[in-house]
Amino acid sequence: MHDKQDESLMALIEEFLTARATRKPSPHTLAAYRRDLHAVAALVAEATPLPRDALLITDLSPRVMRAAFARFAAPRAPASVHRAWSTWNSFFTFLVADGIVAGNPMPAVGRPRALLPQPKPLRGADTPEVLLASAARDDGRQRDPWPERDVAVLAVALCAGLRLSELLALRVGSLGGRLGERRVEVVGKGGRPRVVPIEADLDRVLMDYLASRARRFGSRSVRPDSALLVDRHGEPLRRGGLQYLVESCYRRAGIGDRVPRGARLHALRHTFATRLAEDGASAAEIMRLLGHASLASSQTYIEVTAGQQRDAVRANRTNRALAGLVPTDLG
Repeated sequence: MHDKQDESLMALIEEFLTARATRKPSPHTLAAYRRDLHAVAALVAEATPLPRDALLITDLSPRVMRAAFARFAAPRAPASVHRAWSTWNSFFTFLVADGIVAGNPMPAVGRPRALLPQPKPLRGADTPEVLLASAARDDGRQRDPWPERDVAVLAVALCAGLRLSELLALRVGSLGGRLGERRVEVVGKGGRPRVVPIEADLDRVLMDYLASRARRFGSRSVRPDSALLVDRHGEPLRRGGLQYLVESCYRRAGIGDRVPRGARLHALRHTFATRLAEDGASAAEIMRLLGHASLASSQTYIEVTAGQQRDAVRANRTNRALAGLVPTDLG
């Protein structure tokens, strides 16, 4: 076997994390990998006379890993244990591929069955419409109201189903296509690109927002390489700012009790998918529009045509709530 067998476990963990970083996962994903690897390694060390930094990869036998994971699982939810198991499985797979260990002990370590997360859309049949109408009003209580921007943020999340990271990554140039075939180009999880059709009403909302932004900050602020979503100073919105903006819209609309706990901004994406399903879109269309790699971990990726995707988006009735928010004669 490879002479790295004599290298410390912690050094190999860092090597694995460096290799993972080249795939451009989110900082939160990389931090979760590190936490899971360090937490289980600490439990292995506690069961041996060695400090964690002195552990070698050869110290991690199937028996040792089973014992460590039994202790790791005791105070944690099944989803957390399953995630840690997957992280360690990926770590050992990396070591096997590099010739550092002969085999992966993780198949001998039990794990809870992964439960598919349940959708958490906004509650209430008219909640998206109430939210959009509230955001479109010029609220005198706000220090610097910008309803065009607020409506644009909510509308893209509700009518295109984008994740928080995808919203932040959008550029002005992400919007494209001819009249009647408008679309937004999205960079999804794992850097996977996808194209989501946008209908005329959403297109008008976005054009209205960009026009208001040009009035505020000048035409240079809406160059194609500029961030699509900005704060009240014209700077690109960041994670915390976007979350705060959406939370503020919930409060102003008085719908805080209709937002599922733990969902917040993601509730808008779930509302998009739920309404598509209610209005007749197929599972394949929804999966493609949301940028999921698969319907479930054991199923293969399902391709659908652009025409099917556009029909699915057209069926989303949230688009119709945008129709009266922006004049139709915008240039």
